[in-house]
Amino acid sequence: MFVVDSYTVAVVMCVITMLCWGSWANTQKLASKEWRFQLFYWDYSIGVLLLTIVFALTLGSMGSAGRTFFADLAQASGKAIGLALLGGIIFNLANILLVAAIDIAGMSVAFPIGIGLALVEGVIVNYIRDPKGDPRFLFAGVAGVVIAIIIDAIAYGKLPREGQKTLGKGIALSVVCGLLMGLFFYLVAAAMPPLAEINDPAQAGKLTPYSALFFFSVGLFVSNFLFNTLVMAKPFVGEPVPFGDYFTKGNLRLHLVGILGGMIWSIGNSFAIIAGDRAGYAISYGLGQGATMVAAFWGVFIWREFKTAPKGTNGLLALMFVFFIVGLGLIVYANA
Repeated sequence: MFVVDSYTVAVVMCVITMLCWGSWANTQKLASKEWRFQLFYWDYSIGVLLLTIVFALTLGSMGSAGRTFFADLAQASGKAIGLALLGGIIFNLANILLVAAIDIAGMSVAFPIGIGLALVEGVIVNYIRDPKGDPRFLFAGVAGVVIAIIIDAIAYGKLPREGQKTLGKGIALSVVCGLLMGLFFYLVAAAMPPLAEINDPAQAGKLTPYSALFFFSVGLFVSNFLFNTLVMAKPFVGEPVPFGDYFTKGNLRLHLVGILGGMIWSIGNSFAIIAGDRAGYAISYGLGQGATMVAAFWGVFIWREFKTAPKGTNGLLALMFVFFIVGLGLIVYANA
């Protein structure tokens, strides 16, 4: 299987993670003009699963390091599989809440709150499990991101307050999403041994990154039949969404947009897990969750979600980006 030996390569992969995680929701924005996010999300989950299968059969089955994908499946323990599946289930619930929050409050609000909280929690729990990197720089970087989140919330507070009750629901969904999403990476990483010990008999039953990603995506896809079905029947806002709309209101372009969104996110997730052993999972996750800044960029400059904000808001947004960049730089430097 393909492994990462260079810290520089690991950081580059984590930057790609950041770009993917911060950009996939643009596909939802495109699709939401024509159908509800619940319908988009079925295709998204398919895209996540397809991408992990492609990676497992290619990167996970070539080279001389570790085990091939099918050999790893044959030796996998129930505990390791369960951890990866649980990671997918928890992520799926969190991500459905995020997608709902984006639908209600916009990318430039849902991402900084939801993913920002997930970054803080995720860095802490992953560092406890895998303490790589200088904690002074790592947590100083996290503090910078937290400040950026607070500034974003202040900027958002300056927007006209039409539909305040509904927008408040979007913020609440973002908070719950962040608390859940901060756990999924830890669970998937716990299903894998350090790559240097992958052939150690004491680590028997644990998964390679590619097998862990596969079971993660299976957990996501299967749990979608519970979580997304419930959100279709009892949506956070609007009328219930009939399941038949997926077949009668969709077209090939809409389905491909959703699948593309899932594959973009899954590329980022795969790179973060693959690079995590070399970079440290706390750093890998923390840098990847710089997606908040990327999503805020899309929301501010492309989707113009702050176009109705009063004078002075642009200065706050600029300050938000400065703190994000400084915070992410410190996270990278923590294990340089």
